[in-house]
Amino acid sequence: MVRMEVVPEVLGTQVKTIGTSQVRSIQITGGFLDGLQFDLDRGLNCLIGARGTGKTTILELVRYALDALPANGSPERHRIENLVKANLGNGTIELTIETRDGVVYKVTRSWQDNPIVQDSDGQAADIALRTGRVFRADIYSQNEIERIAEQSMSQLSLIDNFESDELAKIEQNARTLTSQLETNAMSLKPMQDQIDGLNGEIAGLPGIQEKLEAMGPITGQNAEVVSKAQQDKFLRERETGAVNEIGEFVYEYGNQIKQQQGQVLQQIQQSFQQDLLSGPNGVLLKGANQSLLAGASEIDALLQSVCDKLTAMDQVLCQTHNTLKQTHAQQEIAYQNILKENEDLRNQANERTRLTRMSGDLIRKQNQRDLLIQNQAKLQAERVEMLNALSELRDQRFNLRNQIAQRINASLNPDIRVTIEQAGNHSQYRSLLSDALQGVRITRNVVAQRIADSILPTELVEIVRRNDVTSLVEQSGLSEDQSRKVVDALSDSDELFALETVELSDLPRIELKDGDQYKESASLSTGQKCTTVLPILLLESDSPLLIDQPEDNLDNRFVCESVVNSIHTVKAKRQLIFVTHNPNIPVLADAERVFVLESDGRQSGKIVEGNVDQCRDAIVNLLEGGEQAFKKRQERYAY
Repeated sequence: MVRMEVVPEVLGTQVKTIGTSQVRSIQITGGFLDGLQFDLDRGLNCLIGARGTGKTTILELVRYALDALPANGSPERHRIENLVKANLGNGTIELTIETRDGVVYKVTRSWQDNPIVQDSDGQAADIALRTGRVFRADIYSQNEIERIAEQSMSQLSLIDNFESDELAKIEQNARTLTSQLETNAMSLKPMQDQIDGLNGEIAGLPGIQEKLEAMGPITGQNAEVVSKAQQDKFLRERETGAVNEIGEFVYEYGNQIKQQQGQVLQQIQQSFQQDLLSGPNGVLLKGANQSLLAGASEIDALLQSVCDKLTAMDQVLCQTHNTLKQTHAQQEIAYQNILKENEDLRNQANERTRLTRMSGDLIRKQNQRDLLIQNQAKLQAERVEMLNALSELRDQRFNLRNQIAQRINASLNPDIRVTIEQAGNHSQYRSLLSDALQGVRITRNVVAQRIADSILPTELVEIVRRNDVTSLVEQSGLSEDQSRKVVDALSDSDELFALETVELSDLPRIELKDGDQYKESASLSTGQKCTTVLPILLLESDSPLLIDQPEDNLDNRFVCESVVNSIHTVKAKRQLIFVTHNPNIPVLADAERVFVLESDGRQSGKIVEGNVDQCRDAIVNLLEGGEQAFKKRQERYAY
């Protein structure tokens, strides 16, 4: 059973023409920022103030409210959680958000609680913000822009943001297929061992059959009668075996059904305890409890009906077994009486009986082996089909990412260039190989690197299954001894199935043109890294963009000529919320809303808010160093 998440597309207000999403307002209750409210514009919003006034905290509170924190255990998540905990205390962060469909929600979150989402009527909305399907904001702290330039996976996430919905669907389908492939592998893994075991047992079957053929037919007086009686004896043994086999199955199956009885009822009683049923939502839970208990009773009744039927079947089998036993006893007496009359016939019959019994047992195991091979072939065919589907999904993902890269290049060429190498990141493949070779007497990390650099995972799997040491030597450059150890280790390893599905991530490259050459972002200076990544962040999107100090590590000329121009272009189509200490961003980019903060060390407060003209004095004092400093620079420059 698969539980599907229902994501409401529209709740509470009339749908508008699809446009851009936005954060309408931010309100903080409690903690260092207690009482602050920010009513935001659809265009450029700037938070300014002296250091220590809580500007960075506001952006991270938005990220926290939207449940959009980095991965568990990461240093960045730890930093953000500490910041939220220290500044929010026992208070709450409340956001009013508007989706690109024009639907308005209110999001409220306290420290260590899950976000609460309400529609415009104040009713709880069943929305998982973490998925980003209903609402998503692109939020970057001071160090994240530089980290994007340095880390390929961060670059991949940046690229994916431009088609997040479509790529999320592809990723979900890929995860589903990968899970199904894992289940398929769990069925296939023990199957080959069973087949190999049965092959070992039935290896002696041809020799036994040759002995039977060499014996020829029974000869002598009454040979025909003895042969017929012996055939009947073999048939009796098969009859007994068939009844016993079915009986064992029915007995075991009945025990399994009995174990299921009462389990649903027990789980309901364990989950819906009395204190819940008598709590504030007890009426709602009692209704569900009654329906579930009724369903559990019906299930137990059905299971009891199955048990009763199996009991009746078992009684039939017991009666048949007892009757057969008596009948077989009489028939066996008649058979032995026939053999008593002739010692030579008796010796022939006994030897033939022994060999035929052995042959019959091995033939039964051969049939069992053949059935396993059929099931194995079916599972392998299903696996091939799923692997092909997974490969197609990964191709779709690459093609979409490549289209995004082309769009970025069309906007930012020739200064910035983005390329995607399909399946270019082999780190997971290399790590899986290294783990699989643990305990093998080779330099496993070096060997894993050599293989990962030269052979695709699916090709390696085929080499191992063919026991093709020569191909491994030729393709990887490993020695024959190393290759033999690798093949032997992987042949007996559970990782062989995992190698078929291991992720070879697409490898992005973001490059900056420096002179007449392009240089990869990771090799650039800190300022050049930001110069490379920031213009990509500022491209058009339907998600709000929040950045803490986008001017960090940038020279003012680049801010004025590139960043400001980009903001002018994009702010009509995308909401921007920036924390900044650079006057050029709010002034030259003509911010629609400026929020000026101050702090006495215990509490942050808002001095003034409005457009650039309304906040002119605060901008001059905080970002220009004051009126006198501004005028002195003007005099010095002779402007």
